[in-house]
Amino acid sequence: MDAQRLYSYTRKAIDDYDMIEEGDKIAVGISGGKDSLTLLYALKGLVRFYPKAFSLHAITVDLGFQNLNLEGIKKFCADLDVPYTILETDIAHIVFDDRQESNPCSLCAKMRKGALNQKIKELGCNKVAYAHHKDDVVETMMMSLIFEGRFHTFSPCTYLDKMDLTVIRPLIYAQEADVIGFVNKYQIPVVKSPCPADGNTKREYVKELLKQLNRENPGVKNRMFTAITNQLKGWSLYE
Repeated sequence: MDAQRLYSYTRKAIDDYDMIEEGDKIAVGISGGKDSLTLLYALKGLVRFYPKAFSLHAITVDLGFQNLNLEGIKKFCADLDVPYTILETDIAHIVFDDRQESNPCSLCAKMRKGALNQKIKELGCNKVAYAHHKDDVVETMMMSLIFEGRFHTFSPCTYLDKMDLTVIRPLIYAQEADVIGFVNKYQIPVVKSPCPADGNTKREYVKELLKQLNRENPGVKNRMFTAITNQLKGWSLYE
Protein backbone atom coordinates (compact mmCIF):
# COMPACT_ATOMS: atom_id res chain seq x y z
CA MET A 1 0.00 0.00 0.00
CA ASP A 2 1.34 3.43 -0.91
CA ALA A 3 0.68 6.69 0.91
CA GLN A 4 -2.05 7.82 -1.49
CA ARG A 5 -4.05 4.65 -0.89
CA LEU A 6 -3.57 5.03 2.86
CA TYR A 7 -4.88 8.60 2.71
CA SER A 8 -7.86 7.41 0.66
CA TYR A 9 -8.84 4.71 3.19
CA THR A 10 -8.40 7.10 6.10
CA ARG A 11 -10.30 9.99 4.53
CA LYS A 12 -13.22 7.72 3.59
CA ALA A 13 -13.56 6.48 7.18
CA ILE A 14 -13.32 10.01 8.56
CA ASP A 15 -15.93 11.32 6.13
CA ASP A 16 -18.31 8.34 6.43
CA TYR A 17 -18.50 8.67 10.22
CA ASP A 18 -17.87 12.41 10.73
CA MET A 19 -14.80 11.70 12.83
CA ILE A 20 -13.19 15.14 12.58
CA GLU A 21 -14.63 18.61 13.17
CA GLU A 22 -13.09 22.03 12.71
CA GLY A 23 -10.56 22.83 15.44
CA ASP A 24 -10.23 19.29 16.84
CA LYS A 25 -7.09 18.56 18.80
CA ILE A 26 -6.52 14.84 18.32
CA ALA A 27 -4.27 12.68 20.45
CA VAL A 28 -2.86 9.64 18.65
CA GLY A 29 -2.11 6.68 20.87
CA ILE A 30 1.30 5.34 19.83
CA SER A 31 2.20 1.84 21.00
CA GLY A 32 5.20 1.66 18.70
CA GLY A 33 3.58 -1.03 16.58
CA LYS A 34 2.89 -0.90 12.85
CA ASP A 35 -0.75 0.15 13.16
CA SER A 36 -0.35 3.21 15.37
CA LEU A 37 2.63 4.57 13.43
CA THR A 38 0.78 4.11 10.14
CA LEU A 39 -2.21 5.96 11.59
CA LEU A 40 -0.02 8.87 12.70
CA TYR A 41 1.51 9.09 9.22
CA ALA A 42 -1.96 9.05 7.63
CA LEU A 43 -3.42 11.73 9.88
CA LYS A 44 -0.40 13.99 9.47
CA GLY A 45 -0.80 13.68 5.71
CA LEU A 46 -4.46 14.63 5.94
CA VAL A 47 -3.70 17.70 8.09
CA ARG A 48 -2.21 19.34 4.99
CA PHE A 49 -5.30 19.15 2.77
CA TYR A 50 -8.36 18.15 4.83
CA PRO A 51 -11.04 20.89 4.61
CA LYS A 52 -11.49 21.00 8.40
CA ALA A 53 -8.43 22.21 10.31
CA PHE A 54 -7.22 19.93 13.12
CA SER A 55 -4.02 19.30 15.07
CA LEU A 56 -2.25 16.21 16.38
CA HIS A 57 -0.36 15.16 19.50
CA ALA A 58 1.26 11.72 19.69
CA ILE A 59 1.30 9.95 23.07
CA THR A 60 2.94 6.73 24.23
CA VAL A 61 2.08 5.12 27.55
CA ASP A 62 5.36 3.58 28.72
CA LEU A 63 4.28 0.54 30.73
CA GLY A 64 7.65 0.29 32.46
CA PHE A 65 9.35 -2.55 30.60
CA GLN A 66 13.11 -2.08 30.84
CA ASN A 67 13.93 -2.97 27.23
CA LEU A 68 11.59 -0.52 25.46
CA ASN A 69 13.52 1.78 23.10
CA LEU A 70 11.49 4.74 21.83
CA GLU A 71 14.29 6.68 20.12
CA GLY A 72 13.10 5.69 16.64
CA ILE A 73 9.59 6.89 17.42
CA LYS A 74 10.89 10.19 18.78
CA LYS A 75 12.69 10.79 15.49
CA PHE A 76 9.64 9.66 13.48
CA CYS A 77 7.43 12.19 15.26
CA ALA A 78 10.05 14.92 14.93
CA ASP A 79 10.33 14.25 11.18
CA LEU A 80 6.53 14.52 10.89
CA ASP A 81 6.56 17.67 13.05
CA VAL A 82 4.10 16.15 15.51
CA PRO A 83 4.56 16.87 19.25
CA TYR A 84 5.26 13.67 21.17
CA THR A 85 4.67 12.88 24.84
CA ILE A 86 5.87 9.76 26.69
CA LEU A 87 3.85 8.99 29.80
CA GLU A 88 5.91 6.84 32.17
CA THR A 89 4.00 4.37 34.37
CA ASP A 90 4.65 1.26 36.48
CA ILE A 91 1.76 -0.71 34.94
CA ALA A 92 3.99 -3.64 33.94
CA HIS A 93 5.28 -3.97 37.51
CA ILE A 94 1.73 -3.91 38.93
CA VAL A 95 0.32 -6.43 36.44
CA PHE A 96 3.19 -8.91 36.24
CA ASP A 97 5.02 -8.56 39.56
CA ASP A 98 2.55 -7.36 42.18
CA ARG A 99 -0.64 -8.95 40.85
CA GLN A 100 0.99 -11.77 38.85
CA GLU A 101 -2.07 -11.87 36.59
CA SER A 102 -2.63 -15.16 34.75
CA ASN A 103 -4.61 -13.20 32.13
CA PRO A 104 -2.80 -9.84 32.18
CA CYS A 105 -4.21 -8.22 29.03
CA SER A 106 -7.54 -7.08 30.47
CA LEU A 107 -6.10 -5.31 33.53
CA CYS A 108 -3.20 -3.88 31.53
CA ALA A 109 -5.54 -2.45 28.87
CA LYS A 110 -7.81 -0.91 31.51
CA MET A 111 -4.93 0.76 33.34
CA ARG A 112 -3.26 1.87 30.12
CA LYS A 113 -6.42 3.49 28.77
CA GLY A 114 -7.08 5.18 32.09
CA ALA A 115 -3.59 6.70 32.17
CA LEU A 116 -3.79 7.66 28.49
CA ASN A 117 -7.18 9.36 28.76
CA GLN A 118 -6.12 11.38 31.81
CA LYS A 119 -3.00 12.60 29.99
CA ILE A 120 -5.01 13.42 26.87
CA LYS A 121 -7.29 15.69 28.88
CA GLU A 122 -4.30 17.37 30.52
CA LEU A 123 -2.93 18.15 27.05
CA GLY A 124 -6.22 19.77 26.04
CA CYS A 125 -7.17 17.20 23.39
CA ASN A 126 -10.85 16.51 22.73
CA LYS A 127 -10.39 13.33 20.68
CA VAL A 128 -8.10 10.32 20.63
CA ALA A 129 -7.37 8.23 17.54
CA TYR A 130 -6.86 4.48 17.89
CA ALA A 131 -5.29 2.43 15.11
CA HIS A 132 -7.80 -0.43 14.87
CA HIS A 133 -8.06 -1.68 11.29
CA LYS A 134 -10.52 -3.83 9.35
CA ASP A 135 -9.09 -7.11 10.66
CA ASP A 136 -9.38 -5.85 14.25
CA VAL A 137 -13.10 -5.19 13.73
CA VAL A 138 -13.71 -8.78 12.58
CA GLU A 139 -11.42 -10.32 15.22
CA THR A 140 -13.17 -8.42 18.02
CA MET A 141 -16.54 -9.61 16.77
CA MET A 142 -15.29 -13.23 16.70
CA MET A 143 -13.80 -12.93 20.18
CA SER A 144 -17.12 -11.62 21.45
CA LEU A 145 -19.04 -14.52 19.87
CA ILE A 146 -16.63 -17.23 21.04
CA PHE A 147 -15.75 -16.04 24.54
CA GLU A 148 -18.74 -13.86 25.56
CA GLY A 149 -21.67 -15.29 23.60
CA ARG A 150 -22.74 -11.96 22.10
CA PHE A 151 -22.45 -10.06 18.80
CA HIS A 152 -20.31 -7.03 19.57
CA THR A 153 -17.39 -5.05 18.22
CA PHE A 154 -16.09 -1.52 18.61
CA SER A 155 -17.53 1.37 16.62
CA PRO A 156 -15.72 3.88 14.40
CA CYS A 157 -16.60 6.61 16.91
CA THR A 158 -17.16 6.25 20.64
CA TYR A 159 -18.04 9.09 22.97
CA LEU A 160 -16.74 8.63 26.53
CA ASP A 161 -19.16 10.75 28.52
CA LYS A 162 -17.29 10.44 31.83
CA MET A 163 -14.16 11.86 30.21
CA ASP A 164 -15.90 14.13 27.67
CA LEU A 165 -13.61 12.53 25.09
CA THR A 166 -14.35 11.00 21.68
CA VAL A 167 -12.48 7.95 20.39
CA ILE A 168 -12.09 7.71 16.62
CA ARG A 169 -10.75 4.82 14.54
CA PRO A 170 -9.73 6.16 11.11
CA LEU A 171 -8.05 2.93 9.87
CA ILE A 172 -11.17 0.73 9.88
CA TYR A 173 -11.21 0.40 6.08
CA ALA A 174 -7.55 -0.68 5.83
CA GLN A 175 -6.66 -4.36 6.07
CA GLU A 176 -3.74 -5.52 8.20
CA ALA A 177 -1.96 -6.73 5.05
CA ASP A 178 -2.21 -3.18 3.68
CA VAL A 179 -0.61 -1.80 6.84
CA ILE A 180 2.21 -4.35 6.70
CA GLY A 181 2.87 -3.44 3.07
CA PHE A 182 2.90 0.27 3.93
CA VAL A 183 5.31 -0.17 6.83
CA ASN A 184 7.70 -2.20 4.67
CA LYS A 185 7.48 0.19 1.71
CA TYR A 186 8.19 3.32 3.75
CA GLN A 187 10.50 1.73 6.36
CA ILE A 188 8.42 2.89 9.32
CA PRO A 189 10.42 2.45 12.59
CA VAL A 190 8.26 -0.20 14.29
CA VAL A 191 9.18 -1.09 17.88
CA LYS A 192 8.86 -4.72 18.96
CA SER A 193 6.59 -5.13 21.95
CA PRO A 194 8.55 -6.15 25.07
CA CYS A 195 5.42 -7.56 26.73
CA PRO A 196 5.87 -11.25 27.73
CA ALA A 197 2.21 -11.91 26.85
CA ASP A 198 2.63 -10.65 23.28
CA GLY A 199 1.57 -13.32 20.78
CA ASN A 200 -0.08 -15.51 23.42
CA THR A 201 -3.50 -13.90 23.70
CA LYS A 202 -7.09 -14.75 22.82
CA ARG A 203 -6.85 -12.25 19.99
CA GLU A 204 -3.88 -14.11 18.54
CA TYR A 205 -5.86 -17.35 18.71
CA VAL A 206 -8.78 -15.75 16.85
CA LYS A 207 -6.42 -14.16 14.31
CA GLU A 208 -5.04 -17.59 13.41
CA LEU A 209 -8.54 -19.07 13.28
CA LEU A 210 -9.66 -16.39 10.82
CA LYS A 211 -6.59 -16.94 8.67
CA GLN A 212 -7.52 -20.61 8.38
CA LEU A 213 -11.15 -19.78 7.58
CA ASN A 214 -10.03 -17.31 4.93
CA ARG A 215 -7.69 -19.84 3.33
CA GLU A 216 -10.49 -22.39 3.13
CA ASN A 217 -13.14 -19.82 2.15
CA PRO A 218 -11.45 -16.94 0.29
CA GLY A 219 -13.01 -13.57 1.06
CA VAL A 220 -14.72 -14.69 4.27
CA LYS A 221 -13.19 -11.89 6.35
CA ASN A 222 -14.45 -9.26 3.93
CA ARG A 223 -17.92 -10.80 4.02
CA MET A 224 -17.84 -10.78 7.82
CA PHE A 225 -16.87 -7.11 7.79
CA THR A 226 -19.75 -6.33 5.44
CA ALA A 227 -22.14 -8.26 7.71
CA ILE A 228 -20.92 -6.24 10.71
CA THR A 229 -21.36 -2.89 8.97
CA ASN A 230 -24.83 -3.92 7.76
CA GLN A 231 -25.80 -5.01 11.28
CA LEU A 232 -24.54 -1.84 12.88
CA LYS A 233 -26.00 0.80 10.58
CA GLY A 234 -26.02 3.23 13.48
CA TRP A 235 -22.34 2.60 14.05
CA SER A 236 -21.16 6.16 14.71
CA LEU A 237 -21.19 6.76 18.48
CA TYR A 238 -22.60 3.24 18.77
CA GLU A 239 -20.94 2.42 22.08
